[in-house]
This record gives sequence, structure tokens and C-alpha cells, in this order.
Amino acid sequence: MTAVASDTAIGTVVPETAATRPRLAWLRERGMGASVLVAALAAAFGVFLVEVTAYIGAVLQADPFIGDSETLAIVVIILSVLLTGVAMYVAAVVTANTFSTIIAGRTRRIALMRLIGASARSQRAEVTGQGLVVGLIGAAIGLVVGLALSGVGMLIGQSLMPSVPESVTLVQPGIALPVIGVALTTWLAAYIGSRRVLTVTPLQALGGSVERTHDEVAGRRGKHVGALVLLLIGAALLAAGVVIGLITPLGVVVAFFGGVFSFTGIVTGAALFMPPVLRLVGRLFGRGATARLAAENALRYPERSSRMAIGVVMGVALVTMFAVALESSKALMMRQTDDVPSDFFAPMDAFANIMMVLVAVSAVIAAVGLVNLLTIGVVQRRRELGLLRAIGLTGAQVRRMVLLEAVHITVAATLTGLVLGVVYGWIAAQSLLGAVPVLPSFEPAGFVYPAVPWMPVAAIVVATALLTVIAAVTPTRLATRVAPVEALAAD
Repeated sequence: MTAVASDTAIGTVVPETAATRPRLAWLRERGMGASVLVAALAAAFGVFLVEVTAYIGAVLQADPFIGDSETLAIVVIILSVLLTGVAMYVAAVVTANTFSTIIAGRTRRIALMRLIGASARSQRAEVTGQGLVVGLIGAAIGLVVGLALSGVGMLIGQSLMPSVPESVTLVQPGIALPVIGVALTTWLAAYIGSRRVLTVTPLQALGGSVERTHDEVAGRRGKHVGALVLLLIGAALLAAGVVIGLITPLGVVVAFFGGVFSFTGIVTGAALFMPPVLRLVGRLFGRGATARLAAENALRYPERSSRMAIGVVMGVALVTMFAVALESSKALMMRQTDDVPSDFFAPMDAFANIMMVLVAVSAVIAAVGLVNLLTIGVVQRRRELGLLRAIGLTGAQVRRMVLLEAVHITVAATLTGLVLGVVYGWIAAQSLLGAVPVLPSFEPAGFVYPAVPWMPVAAIVVATALLTVIAAVTPTRLATRVAPVEALAAD
């Protein structure tokens, strides 16, 4: 973190350097601890997933009915790789958004360094280095936690299923993939999130933290073109995955990259795509002064609101996608049940529950990002909140406004995530199961009818509502902790 230190002996202002501050002191900055937590969760999830996949694979191969299905073994391996990739992708997006928000709060500090001669590239290199340190620390913590959880899970599995082959151990070479991957993706996410540094000018040293307004975002046509290109490429790959899925289950790999490209386009252009949804949802909150302030705040700085919303969109879309994919697969199997034992669907339901729990970890990572960004956002808006208190808003009204902003953003994000999740879920099921029989006695699916599991969808909505309340607790308390005069004096 770059800062400015006061030299009391001569009354001048000098830049704070490594010699004038403790090493790694920047880790105490608000948001960095949550970034380490996100990296640790992603790494622990990846390590645990590698171990679980090896365990499930051994169990399936030992089963006399399921063991002969090469297709199911391929499906398990593909799901393992894709889930690990999804977790790292979610962590990278959350980290990039966190660093983007932190950079917005450091605008004045960075501008001061530019004013006394520091280059924008050196400032960005410093932030990127911080991202690498965050990634390494998080990956190391995640490795330890993931192995510990895997060991406990293996002991539980052996007590419940004594027929599991003894060859299954914790020593799996694949655990290196999530550990190294998380460290590198966090580093890359910090680099992407810090691109804002290049646009900071020395004149901005006169102001405080800066977020682009709606008009400024709307005028950045180049970025919108890039987002649209990514979205179109992703849509084309999704369509190709569905077509290829009629020939081979590897179509799901093509569809996976289509989902990555298309969703990256949505993430990149979120400041353009989310405001219409936010505006629509804002009309549901009535015309009261506090509700109108909350709605306008969400729209005034679309980049800030979109960074908060996109984590919820990811979490809801992921859980919905896997719920729809699994329900569609189950519906397909139920149409081909002539030669399937009656107890087969019990293991399938257990497998589906395991997959949903694993996917929910990625949703938790996204939820951590929402809490983190809400908290950072309130801290950076101390002047604004202090001004509102100074002109007559009570502490209760300010708290209600912050809560309504969180509700506004999460409702819009939940609706967007549900729509994307249903679409992605059907494409995943179609591209994976359209070509070959799921089990030896089954027929090729051809067209997989989409099936929406309404109970999991309702659970997603309830969980998101609870997340909103929990995520807003700390920010609403911070919003009224500082006296109005003190807040107005904040940088």
C-alpha cells in the first residue's frame, strides 16, 4: 500500500516507503483479509474436491452395477475439473472486484505519489505484488485446511462404506492444480483489478476516493465493445457445445468455455448490463425519501453497484445451474427406468446432494465478496454519509438507506442469476448427456428437456435474503458510528 507520511521535524510531506512502515502492513487494510479468505476458500475447496473425486471414483468403480459405466466415470472426472475451474474463476472475479474497489479508495494516495514523481506502472506493480502475496498466503492456508477436511471426510466415508478400496489415500498429485492455480489467478486478478491505477492523474490528489459516474461509464465505448465481443464468443461456444453434445459428452467442455467467455462478458460489461435491472427493481421500493436515495445511490455509481451485484449473480447462477442440470439429468433417467434397480435413484440423489454442497462453496466465496465490498464501500463513503447526517437524516434513516441499497442490489442480482442459471444448467445437461447413454442399459438422450427444481430455487432465494441481512450488518453499523463532523473531515 502506498501512503503519505508526515515528517514532523521539518513540517513537510514525504512518501511513505518500505523504510518508514512495517513490512506487509498493507495486509491490515480493510478488504485484504477478506481477499486472503477468498483465496484460502478456493484453494481448500480445490484440494478437497480432488480428494473427493478420487474417493467417489473408487466407490463407483467398486459398485457392481455402476462400475461398468465408462460414461459415468468420465462425467465424474469432468465435473471435478470443471468445479475446480469454477471455484478459481469465482475467486478471481471476487478478488479483481475487491482490488478495483480498494484502488478507488486509494485514488488520492496514488495521485499524491504521481504528483511527486512516481509512475503509474510502478504503483500498479506494487498492487499486483500485493495480489501475489495474498494468493500465496491464501493458497498455503487452503492446502492445509483442504487436506485436513479431506482426512476427516475419508475417515467418515470408511466408517459408513467399509467396502471402499484401501488404495484411496490423501496423496493425490492433482492437489497441486488448485493450490498453484489459486495463487496465480489471485495474482492475475490483482493485476486486472489494478488497471484503474493507470488512469489516476496527479490532479486527483485534491479529491478523495473516486468512482466513475453513470455518464462516465456510459461514455467508455471501447470497454463495452470488448464485453459484447466476449458475450458473442461465449454464446457461439455455448451453441457449439449443445451441437457437439449430440455426438460426444465432451461437448460440455466446449460449453464450459462458452459459459466462461459469456459470463466474463457479463462481468466486464456489468456496469452497462446491471443498471437497467437495478432501475427496474428500484421501482419496487416505493417513493419514500430513504428508498429513493438508496435506489439513486445504486444507479449513480454503476461500477460500484455492479461489483457488489456480480458476486451474488455468480453464486445464484452457479447453484441454480447445477440444480437445473442435475434435475434435468434425473428427469431423463426417470424416463428410462425399465432396467434400473429401484434403489438406484437413492445413490443418485446422494451424489446430487454432494455436488450441490460442493457448488455451494463457490457461492460462499461470492458471498464473502459481497460482504467485503459492502463494507469497503461504506468506509469509502464516510464523507457522503456524514453529509447526509449533517443535513438532517437520522442514524436510523442512514442505516435503513444502506440496508435498502444492499437489498436493491441483491434482488436485482438474484433475478439475473436465476435466469442465467436456468439457461446454463440446461445447456450443461444437454451438452453432457445428449449423445451417449448415462448407464449401459439407457438409450442416448437426444434432446434433454430442461427441468427446474423449485424447492432448491426457493432455498436459493431465502438464502440470498438472509445473506443480504447478514452482509449489511457491519456496513450499517459503520455508517452511523462516526459523528457527522468527523465524517465530513474524512479523506
